[in-house]
Amino acid sequence: MTETRTFPRNAVFQTSLMSALLDGIYQGNMTIGELLTHGSFGLGTFEGLDGEMIVLDGVSYQMRVDGTVHPAALDQVTPFAVVTNLVPQIRADLPDGATGDEVAAFVDRLIPSPNYVYALRITGTFSEVRTRTVAKQEPPYIPMAQSSKDEPVQTWSNVSGVLGGFRTPQYLMGVSVPGYHVHFVNDERSHGGHVLSYRLQHASIEISPAMSLDVSLPDTPSFQGANLLPDDLAEQIHSTEQHS
Repeated sequence: MTETRTFPRNAVFQTSLMSALLDGIYQGNMTIGELLTHGSFGLGTFEGLDGEMIVLDGVSYQMRVDGTVHPAALDQVTPFAVVTNLVPQIRADLPDGATGDEVAAFVDRLIPSPNYVYALRITGTFSEVRTRTVAKQEPPYIPMAQSSKDEPVQTWSNVSGVLGGFRTPQYLMGVSVPGYHVHFVNDERSHGGHVLSYRLQHASIEISPAMSLDVSLPDTPSFQGANLLPDDLAEQIHSTEQHS
């Protein structure tokens, strides 16, 4: 008999869709202040793709294209973000020296089902973290696969910090980013970005399952006219998230 486990009905909140972002819908539709009423942990981006976002302990940090970080203002706006209140139900020490792919495989064995969204917070020291950060775009906006093509890659070595993000089921492709999507910020909150790859030195993980997903859709002409189901959706997501 398969063992089942009951979790608290923690919720994930999301504004807009990943497929809308891919189609160039970069107009902000929600303030950071309003976003933080829905969760104290998460990730996203800012209007015009003006950097990456990581939300830790109720603070939204804006990570710019040069890798620098500062707290975002509450009146800034986001076109896409995913947040929750991190309520860890699973905690574990990760294998020393593990790569990002090895951590993903380790987490896949930890979680009881692949069919839920899981918030993930990895805290520790890293031999290397490779990040990139989107550069601010100006209207008229072009699709994300084009706007993110020449983003610089930053490499951080022997650094302590936090990887924060989500493991999302494949059936939510286009709604969000399927698989593992994490952003990094160092302990000093001075540099970070969207994570391309990493290798641990020593770290632990907290995992918070979600039994509910609340998606708020923009009421804008650009969203109404967006192509949210392109034939190459999977390829676009891979190109913009992994650059490989």
